[in-house]
Amino acid sequence: MHGWRKKLGTHESALAVPGNKLNHMIPIGKNIIIKSIDQEIETESGLLLSAQDNNQLRYKKGLVIKSGTDVSVIKDGDTIYYDKHAGHTMMLNDQQYTLILERDVVIVGE
Repeated sequence: MHGWRKKLGTHESALAVPGNKLNHMIPIGKNIIIKSIDQEIETESGLLLSAQDNNQLRYKKGLVIKSGTDVSVIKDGDTIYYDKHAGHTMMLNDQQYTLILERDVVIVGE
């Protein structure tokens, strides 16, 4: 039995919905499937930053949907910050997800 097959039982989906294709997909290696979180940023003085201001930030916030077979620290359901230039976007179940590598994550949790 391959090493990655042994780990399949330890990965639970943050989107455990019957019929959801993501329930049966396991990212291989150091890959992570995430859902980007659009955030409104408010300054200490109460001003909301515009979308253009948000685009100037280097890191984006995301929710880990599935972590890869070789990812040990980042778990399904974690909130992360990752490099906005990292990864590739893909469509699954008519939803947009991003596939990134573990090395692109700079912060886990809030």
